Amino acid sequence: MILCGELEPGQAVTIQGLVASLGAGMTPVREAIRRLTAEGALDFQGNRRVCVPVLTLPQVDELAFARLALEPQMAAWACVKITEEEIASLVQIDAEINRAIFRGDVRSYLNQNYLFHMALYTVADARIMMSLAETLWLRMGPSLRVMCGRFGTSNLPDMHIDALAALRARDPRAVREAVHADIAQGFEQIRASLI
Repeated sequence: MILCGELEPGQAVTIQGLVASLGAGMTPVREAIRRLTAEGALDFQGNRRVCVPVLTLPQVDELAFARLALEPQMAAWACVKITEEEIASLVQIDAEINRAIFRGDVRSYLNQNYLFHMALYTVADARIMMSLAETLWLRMGPSLRVMCGRFGTSNLPDMHIDALAALRARDPRAVREAVHADIAQGFEQIRASLI
């Protein structure tokens, strides 16, 4: 729900509300809220109140710096190890992204974009960096949804074609550049949506 922006920045999150909407038990929901708060995907406001963080421009800049430092490097490492089957899987995910953009389906776009990046980075087998990247994505989900709501799907960043071409050519530098450009373009739109 956080990754796909189903929860809006500033929205209150309650155990009872999540239990009702997810059909889950109190204990797993309470544990999920605790873990997400520890990872910064939710903010504890005191008096047992938890909400989705509202990112400031300086926080967006921090997230951009971190993602641009980690993710292009993981993509370059993945380029050296990736198999043809893994590339074919990325091509299928990217086709789903394109369909989501065409349909104007923001939720599907956000989900498939996340799957594309995580599938690529998993190949790098950089567990520490992967854990950091997943946490950064959690912090971005609600703001990505806000950006998509303001600009629609027609201008969503998708420079995956360049990354896929570089992966097929086994060119780590080009993969790094394509992923860097994809992330940077997305952050430009997020900044514009917050101004």
